[in-house]
Amino acid sequence: MATDFPDRQVGRKVGQPLPTPPPRTKCPAPFLSKTYDLLEEEEAERVRRRSEAHGGGDGSGGGRRVVTWNGEGTGFVVWSPAEFSELMLPRYFKHNNFSSFIRQLNTYGFKKTASKRWEFQHEKFQRGRRDLLVEISRKKGEPSAFPAYLRAAGENENAEEENNRLLLMEENKNLRKERIELELQIEHFKALQTHLFECLSHYINNPQAKVRRLC
Repeated sequence: MATDFPDRQVGRKVGQPLPTPPPRTKCPAPFLSKTYDLLEEEEAERVRRRSEAHGGGDGSGGGRRVVTWNGEGTGFVVWSPAEFSELMLPRYFKHNNFSSFIRQLNTYGFKKTASKRWEFQHEKFQRGRRDLLVEISRKKGEPSAFPAYLRAAGENENAEEENNRLLLMEENKNLRKERIELELQIEHFKALQTHLFECLSHYINNPQAKVRRLC
């Protein structure tokens, strides 16, 4: 006689489909999270320094700005690229290449919005809206374009390097000239010293010359 055996898995009948696993939570790209954290931590540090300054009465106003959110919180400004590269990038991104940081911004669709300062914006990158970071994705299906502002910055750096090289060459030339002049002066003084020693020796070894000199 046939016997029906119940399914051994508790809570599920025979033929019932397995439950669908919950959807995986989408996380923002590490580059975006680190950039956001950098700005938030710098903002908190500036507030703390400003509070201490008011409490101490020195009126320093929070210290020198390196990178901050812009006034509206819709983007951020790198006020000092040199200090940003030296102090911030190694701490958050393990490198100190400002051009590489800008290229990363470009791949995520950030735009440079000011001509006289390093200000960048993205419609989904806003102060107090970390939740929007997951909606920012890398550009796809587009050729790797080198931003015009970054290209200009690279050209300026190359021009500055060439200018520094020429200045160093000119300085090296002047130093060689000064060295030659110093060597000539040293030879002149050596000859003068030798002549003085000869005169002194002749004066000491010739008593008649001393008598004539005293008379």
